[in-house]
Amino acid sequence: MTGVSDRPAAGIRTAEPTRTVEPARASQPTWASRLSWLRERGMGATILVAALTAAFGVILVEVTGYIGGALQADPFLGDSETLALVVSILTVLLVGVAMYVAAMVTANTFATIITGRMRRIALLRLIGASARAQRAEVAGQGFVVGLIGAVIGLGVGLGVSGLGVVAGERMLALTPDEFTLFTPGILAPAVGVALTTWLAAHVGSRRVLTVTPLEALGGSVERTREEVSTRRGARIASLVMLVLGSALLAGGVLIGLYLPLGVVVAFFGGVLSFTGLVIGADRVMPPVLRLVGRMFGRGATARLAAENALRHPERSSRMTIGVVMGVALVTMFAVALQSVKALLVRGTEGVPAEMFAPIDAFVTVMMVLVAVSAVIAGVGLVNLLTIGVVQRTRELGLLRAIGLTARQVRRMVLLEAVHITVAATLTGLVVGNLYGWIAAQSLLGSIRLPPDFEPAGFVLPAVPWGPVAVIVVATAVLTALAAVTPTRLATRVAPVEALAAV
Repeated sequence: MTGVSDRPAAGIRTAEPTRTVEPARASQPTWASRLSWLRERGMGATILVAALTAAFGVILVEVTGYIGGALQADPFLGDSETLALVVSILTVLLVGVAMYVAAMVTANTFATIITGRMRRIALLRLIGASARAQRAEVAGQGFVVGLIGAVIGLGVGLGVSGLGVVAGERMLALTPDEFTLFTPGILAPAVGVALTTWLAAHVGSRRVLTVTPLEALGGSVERTREEVSTRRGARIASLVMLVLGSALLAGGVLIGLYLPLGVVVAFFGGVLSFTGLVIGADRVMPPVLRLVGRMFGRGATARLAAENALRHPERSSRMTIGVVMGVALVTMFAVALQSVKALLVRGTEGVPAEMFAPIDAFVTVMMVLVAVSAVIAGVGLVNLLTIGVVQRTRELGLLRAIGLTARQVRRMVLLEAVHITVAATLTGLVVGNLYGWIAAQSLLGSIRLPPDFEPAGFVLPAVPWGPVAVIVVATAVLTALAAVTPTRLATRVAPVEALAAV
């Protein structure tokens, strides 16, 4: 039987059908994949902080321009630019304060996020990535977050300002002759927020430079008390700033007995000393947390919560210092303004109380404006608590595995939030009262008061108990709100599942 084989003869190659090769599109990163890190927990709240700060700055710039235009339209005040200058200076100071708070909150947030990325950073280091490249990547993410928040804040600020202009035209008798919302000045807060967020992310990611593969392969790791105690550079920087800042504060008080410009010296002293407090928070706050922890009894859950706050001082100080800033700022302005009012009352005895109504209104407006900084700090606390619980999945799973119930774990997380907010509130009240009195003393010590027109000399601090009570209530509410999401997340994962996580 003969036949023809379908196989080709030896040595003869048949032509294979032509195949169309598609380009490897999957290997090319898309914009969605490049920005996937924005879905990481904590980034949304950081964008919110940037947006709040930018919107606050834009609104202040618009309000300053509107008030300045209204003053120029006044037939009696139009020739004097003193009031407009004072309002402009206050605007710059308040925007600067808000950016300072936002930068600190953002730096702490990125430092916490970096802790959660330890394993990924270690693996990238193993395959050849440099620490500086990793840090540059984090800084770039900070710039993107700041840019998104700045754009959102710019839009919100313009919208709120537009509504305010409409309300002002209907309610106020004196309005500017010519006023426009779209001025070059509104770009300053937005650009400032983008840059400060980038800088804060760069500062918050400094731990990337010290990560070693063997150290970070176990997952997210916070420094212990022993490791923190070896950071001599941070301790020295903190001490130097505290000493220099305290010297400038004392100098501002002394200069203020002769010249009102003492408040300028005291301002720089306050910035330096508080920055030193922030840098050294992991040394300052644990003793306060230890004292607060004793207020909640000796039960197992309370002791666990107190120990968690002390075991990792960097984590607890990052959560605490933002609230300290917010409470201290509000208290400082309240004490300073109340002291000014008390001094004016002392120098104008017999004047009807109605004459001080404008001062009371100004104090109220200032307190509302400063409260925005406290809101920014509150958002930072909620963000850090949530990130912290997510990064402690294995720890919480181990507690469940050794017998703690879901209710006990939730109570422990809630008590940690209470520890942090109570310690932060007490510290903020002390610092705010001290800074507020120094501000009033350095500004008013040389003011001559009737009837003999002698210098005021020593200015007694006046504590506004109403705002202090509001601060205490607000921090209690903040504690409840800050603990909602973390307490739910703490018991969402089953013990076996949590223990398997790396």
